[in-house]
Amino acid sequence: MTEGSNTDFLLAVEGLTVSFDGFKAVNNLSFYVDENEIRVIIGPNGAGKTTVLDLICGRTKSTDGSIRFKNKEITRLKEHEIVKVGVGRKFQNPSVYSDLTVFENLEISYPKGRSVFGSLGFKRTETVINKIQEIAGRIYLSDQLDVQADLLSHGQKQWLEIGMLLIQEPQLLMLDEPVAGMSVSERQQTALLLKEIAKQQTMIVIEHDMQFVAEIADKVTVLHQGQILAEGSPEKVKSDPKVIEVYLGH
Repeated sequence: MTEGSNTDFLLAVEGLTVSFDGFKAVNNLSFYVDENEIRVIIGPNGAGKTTVLDLICGRTKSTDGSIRFKNKEITRLKEHEIVKVGVGRKFQNPSVYSDLTVFENLEISYPKGRSVFGSLGFKRTETVINKIQEIAGRIYLSDQLDVQADLLSHGQKQWLEIGMLLIQEPQLLMLDEPVAGMSVSERQQTALLLKEIAKQQTMIVIEHDMQFVAEIADKVTVLHQGQILAEGSPEKVKSDPKVIEVYLGH
């Protein structure tokens, strides 16, 4: 595929490289994500997984290569511009507003409320309330709308943060270790949640828990030293000798 050519993929990453002081954290990386796909990125620590998300969402700028989202070059856009085109990102630790209720956390994330002028003119209309209730239902927090966020369990905070992304209606959600620190039942519920989300949206998930990966992934990309070591279905990747060696070697 030539650079800049149109593609059917929602996200096309081509020849992506980033160097920090001469160390290539991501090295000539290319991968393509389909619409409504759950792509899971795995790899040992230091493989470049989080850096890839940082590059896609504009937190880090690449030294070389191209990132196209719906055929639009986003490589040089600023972080807030990338959010506007439809890319949402959730970080490893939940960053919810702990002194606000679940309802208020979702309300503050509602797209109209995000700019200063938007929030000044922001009205708690029926549309907003209905949207918040709909999202709360999807993230298993309907009964917790009036609960202050710091009283939620760790898993519920993670769901709330996913809800805060969902209310912005991104087409691509990027989640960094969404089930880290969750109980077994919370992990199972999160797998169901992500599969539900994938009916309408696309996801890139970084995860270590291989059982969870096998449950949710349409396709797995294995990174090692900033490059792709293997790619394919969870079954294919799990039985790949190179992958086994890298994981057992760590």
